[in-house]
Amino acid sequence: MLEILNFISLFISLIFFAIFYTLSLSPVKRAEKVGDKAWKQCGQFRLIASLFETISAVNLILWVIFPIPNLYLQIFPALWEGIVIGLILLIPFGAIMWKGMRDAGNETMQPSKDTPMYSGIYKYIRHPQTLGEFPMWVIMGLMTNSWTAFLIGLIFIVIYTPIMIKIEEADLVRRFGEKYEEYRRTTGCLLPKLNALRKKG
Repeated sequence: MLEILNFISLFISLIFFAIFYTLSLSPVKRAEKVGDKAWKQCGQFRLIASLFETISAVNLILWVIFPIPNLYLQIFPALWEGIVIGLILLIPFGAIMWKGMRDAGNETMQPSKDTPMYSGIYKYIRHPQTLGEFPMWVIMGLMTNSWTAFLIGLIFIVIYTPIMIKIEEADLVRRFGEKYEEYRRTTGCLLPKLNALRKKG
């Protein structure tokens, strides 16, 4: 029974994470309807999204303790192999995520109309936090040594990432106008554009 509840909780938390994070991505559009309080609301949505993201991560950890036998298809012969590989992968992706959060500053959790366009790693890629954070769902699948958890994470990021980026960038164009349009033309989304990398390097 616990394993079924945990599995259901994983799906529910992922859905609510996506809903609330998506709501947090459009402060300018929301401000057109409700005024300046939209910025605070988007910060609150992002905080709630973080809560559901944490719950889903806990669900994945508990998946090792409370697996559904018919769904727990092992990736590696031993659990420790997935943990070691996962930890190795977490280092570069975690570093990219940390750098993106550091360079975005308070904007990471609390959007503000006074925040200028970012610098640092954002000169090379437009979404470093996404590049660092979202692969962790797949990595967690490896660390739980479960094909089911791996595929759930993979399907989630493949479907949600382009939706999230499209919604967020539409609002950033509203916020920064032509300046962001030019930035989008010259800067890679998740990977650097080689020509831009040479110029900015």
